[in-house]
Amino acid sequence: MAIQNNSELKQQVIIDSRENGISYTLFRNAIGKKLGLNTTDFEGLDLIFYRGVTTPSELSRYTGLSSGSTTAMIDRLEKSGLVERQDNPDDRRGTLVVINKLAALQFRPLFTSARVAQNKLLDGYTSQELEVLSNYFQKSAAMFEAERQIILEDSKR
Repeated sequence: MAIQNNSELKQQVIIDSRENGISYTLFRNAIGKKLGLNTTDFEGLDLIFYRGVTTPSELSRYTGLSSGSTTAMIDRLEKSGLVERQDNPDDRRGTLVVINKLAALQFRPLFTSARVAQNKLLDGYTSQELEVLSNYFQKSAAMFEAERQIILEDSKR
């Protein structure tokens, strides 16, 4: 069925965006399962891998876990050899959580095929189209973060 108007096209973009999110979540869950991690632990690992270094507080905000549950998650990731705790040079009472470099070499290949396929997919777009896609995803991420903050504020009342 061809999309007839702007309203239908916007609706299709929303549907496609949700489908993309679902597919990406299922992909990440499969990798987490392969690594022997539950969904939440893999979410934390993914943030650490993406950022390179993070704090327990940032992990707690990202996952929505309490500080105690975040500590337990870091303990599990550390026990499995995937992350390491380091002293925070900017806060002598603080801790940084980093990816274990040897472990990263083991799980990085799990993403290789998808990364190659993603680059091949993006090769089919012009620079202008890539700018539109990038703009949409940046604004969408900011919008969802703002909406998340509204929900968090509402739940405090």
